[in-house]
Parts: sequence; C-alpha cells; structure tokens
Amino acid sequence: MRSVFWFLGLAALAVALAMLVGHNQSTITLFWPPYRFDVSFNLVLFALVAGFVLLHAGLRAIAMLRDLPAQAQRWRAQQVERAAVGAVMDALSHQLSGRFVRAQAAALQALEQLKTGNSSQWPRRHQLKLLAHLLAAESAQSLRNADQRDEHLQAALHPRLAARAPEAHEGALLRAVRWAVEDRDVEAARGRLAELPQGAARRIQALRLKLRVARLGGATSEALDTARLLAKHGAFSPDASRSIVRGLVQDALREAHDLTQLRKVWDGLDAAERLTPELAVAAAMRANTLIPRNTEASDPARQSAAELVRSWLDPVWEHFESLDETQQLRLTKALEPALEPIDAEWLSRLEKRQRQMPNNPYLQYLAGQACMHYQLWGKASQLLLQASHSLRDQTLLRRCWCALAALAEERGDEPAAHEAWKKAALLE
Repeated sequence: MRSVFWFLGLAALAVALAMLVGHNQSTITLFWPPYRFDVSFNLVLFALVAGFVLLHAGLRAIAMLRDLPAQAQRWRAQQVERAAVGAVMDALSHQLSGRFVRAQAAALQALEQLKTGNSSQWPRRHQLKLLAHLLAAESAQSLRNADQRDEHLQAALHPRLAARAPEAHEGALLRAVRWAVEDRDVEAARGRLAELPQGAARRIQALRLKLRVARLGGATSEALDTARLLAKHGAFSPDASRSIVRGLVQDALREAHDLTQLRKVWDGLDAAERLTPELAVAAAMRANTLIPRNTEASDPARQSAAELVRSWLDPVWEHFESLDETQQLRLTKALEPALEPIDAEWLSRLEKRQRQMPNNPYLQYLAGQACMHYQLWGKASQLLLQASHSLRDQTLLRRCWCALAALAEERGDEPAAHEAWKKAALLE
C-alpha cells in the first residue's frame, strides 16, 4: 500500500513539473546598467533551487567539520561506557558462577573505567558505579573480607549515588541487611532496615530480612507479626507459612514468664491458630508449669489457672477422636495437671468420652485420675489398671502405677501397693 502512494506522489510531481516547464514563455529581465539580460523563468527557478541545495550542503559540511571533536569525544565516552558495562557484566557472571576473586577483579576494573568521562556524557554512570561497588562488596563478603566489603558498601551508599540511582541504593541497603544478618549483627541490620524508604520496607524481600533479624534478635512478637504479613502476601507456601507461624507462636508461649503474659500471647492469636492442637497443647503445658504447685487444690489462683487451661483445650478435646496418637499423648499430659481441681461437668465429659472410646488408654488414664481426685477409689482403680496394660509412654505409665499404689494403700492392700511401687520404680 505504501508503494502505491509513492507512485501516486511521483506521478503528481511529474505532472506539476510538466505544467511548470512545458510551453512556459515567461522571462525575467535583469538590468545592470548599461546592460540588460533577458533570462528564462525556468532557468532562474532551477538556478535558485540549485543554489539553495549547494548552500545547504556547504553549511552542513561546515557543521560536520566543526562537530568532529565532539563526535570524537562522544565516541571515546561510548568506548569507556561499553568497557565499563562489559566489566560489570563479567563481574556479575563470575559472581553467579562462584568465582568471587574474578568477580572482584572485574568490578574493580569497571570502577577504574568509570573514573574517566563525565556524567553529562553518560547519564547512567552513577547507577553503574553503584552496581560495581555493590558487586565488589558482594565478592568481598563471599571471600570473608569484611574491611573491603565495608569500604565498597560505604562507597555504594554515598548520598550522591543514592540521589541518582534510588532503586540501586535500596538494593544496596537490602544487601547490607543480609550481610549484617550473616554476621549476626542485629543492631547493624536494624539500622540498615530503618534507612529503607517506606515503600521499600513493605516489599517481600525486606519483610523476609526483617523476619530473620527479629528471630536473630529474639523479638518473637515482631517476628510473628512479620511472618503473618508474609503469609498474607503469599511469600511462603501454605504449609511453610503454617509451620513458621506455629513455631513462632510456640516460642512466644515459652517466653511467657507468668500467666498474665501467657494469656496476653494467647489472646493475640487468631481463631484458626487457637484451634490448632499443637498450639493449644503448648499453651496449656506452659500454663501448667506456671501454676503454683505448693498450693491446695481449693486455692482460687490454682482453680482459675486450671479453668483457663481447660478452656484452651476444650476445642481440641471436642475432636479427640480425630487426633493421632502423638497428639492424644500430648493432650493427655497437658490436661492431667488441670484435673485437680476438676468440676463435675468436666468429669462427666471425661466419662462420656471414655465410654465412646473404651479401649483408648489415654482416656482410661484421664478418667481414672479424675475419679481418683473425686475419691471414687473403685472406679479409679479399674480404669487405671486397664490403662496400665496399654500405655507405652514411660512417664504416664509411671504415674499410673504410682496412682495404683496410692489407691492400694488407701484400701489397705499392702502387697498390691508394694508391687505397684516396685513397677513405678523400675520406670524411673
């Protein structure tokens, strides 16, 4: 289609020229006293066009001659630019392939190339210089040369380079945080994170580093909030997110020094986390260690703590049959200390669950201990004796034989008590 328009244009031009020069009787008279010249109009027109073309060509030639020094300077700057870019690419290639000495040499070569020229001829010179310093620092970090790393890092973070290349400056700050984490320098890592702009601090890469810094510094609460934010943004797979959050919650539970702190951590969990058996059991077991042991069962503080543990374990208890054997064992160990004191409602729930699953040794053990606290000696002896034949956990089995020994002494059966104490002692 474009060729058709060209042909039409050429045809129109040919017609216009034919109409102009064909049968044109016009003349132009030039007077130069005492002379007179009669010249054809077409000749004058062609002479003017030719003169304009020659004048334009001459001016262009003069401009090109005057521009030769600037072109030579631009060519030299282009050669330097190509050499510097090639050196940076070589440094990056060597860095990715694990050749850190060669990568550092290539980065230093790029910096030498960048010392020539000026920024007006090379607009992205500052960005390339920052990247060269960053690659040199990365190579020094891999070679365990902290002095060279810090030297190139400070050069990369220079305010003039940061103003000209903000994105590369943010990358340098992130690398500095990572190096501080590798050196286990929490204060330096936090300082570099604080230097990040607000937008960069919310990126996934920055949040990952923030999580590592928080865990390294023991800031479990901050690490937990960051992990939840990363999980919300899909930074980890669902299984990995649950595992990380679960581990951090367990760390926060272990760090609680009293029931008030423990309750605060538990209240900070969302509904899904409270329904997780591992977390509920971990919170209950931590609470059990914080319950005062030298108080009577009727003590209000102990009763309140026991009720708190049972309330945390209640959602897990409702799905006892769906738990695997390990989870049932941990639930049993977490619930047992909260049985004393125990109310009639929980006793009936224990008995109901035990009747639904009569062969479960953990339910037999819990129901037996609860009956023992209510001084139902006969039923307690029957349930604990059944549990002693199936329990494989040494701790629960020893407690079971100790309870059977105490029950035997209560009813005055010394031989049975002696035998039970002996079996308990063998499990020490």
